[in-house]
Amino acid sequence: MLLAIDCGNTNTVFAVYDGNEQRGVWRISTEPQRTTDEYAVWLTQLMSLRALSIAAVTEAIITTVVPGTRRPLSALVRDHFNVEPLVIRDPNVDLGIKILVERPEQVGADRLVSAVGAHLGHPGDLIVIDFGTGTTFDIIDSDGNFCGGIIAPGINLSVEALYMAGALLPRVNIEKPEKVIGGATVPAMQSGIFWGYVSMIEGMIPRIIAEYGKPMKVVATGGLAALFIDETDVIQAVEPDLTLLGLVEINRRNRS
Repeated sequence: MLLAIDCGNTNTVFAVYDGNEQRGVWRISTEPQRTTDEYAVWLTQLMSLRALSIAAVTEAIITTVVPGTRRPLSALVRDHFNVEPLVIRDPNVDLGIKILVERPEQVGADRLVSAVGAHLGHPGDLIVIDFGTGTTFDIIDSDGNFCGGIIAPGINLSVEALYMAGALLPRVNIEKPEKVIGGATVPAMQSGIFWGYVSMIEGMIPRIIAEYGKPMKVVATGGLAALFIDETDVIQAVEPDLTLLGLVEINRRNRS
């Protein structure tokens, strides 16, 4: 079985796959100071609840955008699973795609892995919107190559910025308000956040397609993607586990 680890700026996701079947998935807050043994105690306990043994894991793959987490996560796999992991962006790991931008080394590993996962399930020219710490719009051509994209502040980041910068503004939940025009501070903030992001999506997608010059399918991923799928016609599909799917495919390409 495969242990796939996706370490993002906010959360780290661990998933165990038997072929293409996901046997378990668990999330923990990303913390560079967390030790290898802390990871091991937490993860092996959760695996045991699904009747998954350490010995059953024979392969592992890691992607991280937080440099301080690479060492403890790699050590977790080596020391506790006795497996040598593949690590995205290592020279010996072939993603199977081209990175068609001016500074390919600056593209986040998670964006490249998601590109692989998106192309696997949705052939053709794509826009992948990831609602994460940042909201990204990534362009994938019909051959699966990464062609660039847009990075905007994430929704949770925007909410936190309003709360931190506005002395009288509360921290609010991200949800669809009853009306666009808020009759009080909280619904006004929720409207600005929710409909503001819907408007950004609906404004950005036509501009991207016009510049790209071809029809494109829009796929959304990330924890908040489901919040917007019913509120706009420009998103055609939601794939919550896009990065994990990409990791499974990249592992298959490199192990075969």
